[in-house]
Amino acid sequence: MTRVASFPRIRALTWAGDVLYVSRGYTVLRCRPSADERKWEFVARFDPAWWRRLSSSSRLSYRLLRDGFHAAAVLPSGHIVAAVPGAIVTLCPGDTNFRVTHKLLRGTRPLHITSTPDGRLFWGEYFDNPHRDEVHIYASTDHGATWNVAHTFARGSIRHVHNIVYDEWENCLWILTGDNGDECRILRTSCDLRTVDTILSGHQQARAVALIPMPDALYFASDTPLESNHIYRLDRRRNLTELAALTSSSINGCRAGETMFFSTMVEPSLANPDRHVRLYGSLDGFHWRNVCEWQKDHWPMTLFQYGNAFLPDGRNTTDLLAVTTIGVTDADLETALLRVTLGSDLPESG
Repeated sequence: MTRVASFPRIRALTWAGDVLYVSRGYTVLRCRPSADERKWEFVARFDPAWWRRLSSSSRLSYRLLRDGFHAAAVLPSGHIVAAVPGAIVTLCPGDTNFRVTHKLLRGTRPLHITSTPDGRLFWGEYFDNPHRDEVHIYASTDHGATWNVAHTFARGSIRHVHNIVYDEWENCLWILTGDNGDECRILRTSCDLRTVDTILSGHQQARAVALIPMPDALYFASDTPLESNHIYRLDRRRNLTELAALTSSSINGCRAGETMFFSTMVEPSLANPDRHVRLYGSLDGFHWRNVCEWQKDHWPMTLFQYGNAFLPDGRNTTDLLAVTTIGVTDADLETALLRVTLGSDLPESG
């Protein structure tokens, strides 16, 4: 892998083909990074409370208060739907300001926003939920203008929703939930959420956030501080294979062309004591290598976020990987563009 460029104070959000959408504070930018001349184009901004405008201007307060955009989806219609602290916001084509379309009642933000080819949008509630109250999945059929509860997990069934992933090969959605015992589930559901089937559940290795659909199988990484973590392959006949060991929990995965990646994070864990954020890649799905790593910085992780490498959502048709590191030495809150070299294996890279 070859580093092409790096951009401080930029967070990668999502791809739309060969266009990468990123945020700088509460401003969204985009560019075609495979072009010879990489120029960031202003897309739109969100106007937060005055104190968040102030806190987002400093790297450490940005981390402390979890400022900025945290998820985004770009629709074929040109609408953009994103998550900011406390709200879901929507941008209509031709506008330059996001507007709040849903204020979150529980938690500060969903981890991901998912879209289907026909423009439907989904996100699941992600909040602490110590009493295991019911948990909702919200959906929109009008480009994010309005939101309705599309599915409810009964009280006591799960803690929260980690992710919802669209699978183009089965034309379905995969729902990932956590955190303990039977709360850890990988569910398959129709795109209208009328049928929900449990595929994996009941153990920490079914506790996942990152899942990548491919033609032959689903690839996912476990996210548990209680056990060692692994990358798995779930084929279309529902056969499960453990592929590789990870040094820590993983909550981010993506494709760059046909190459797959998962990243690990540094969190308080006796089972996963590694102090490095690592990036694992595979060309064929079976052989995985640690291709990049970053050392956790000295700032307390409970306040200033875990060390992590965020990987953008969306469909990336380029040979470039965008990765945003946070809480690491010499690359805090920085997005790097790495060119994926296609060959028999992925080389080691520091």
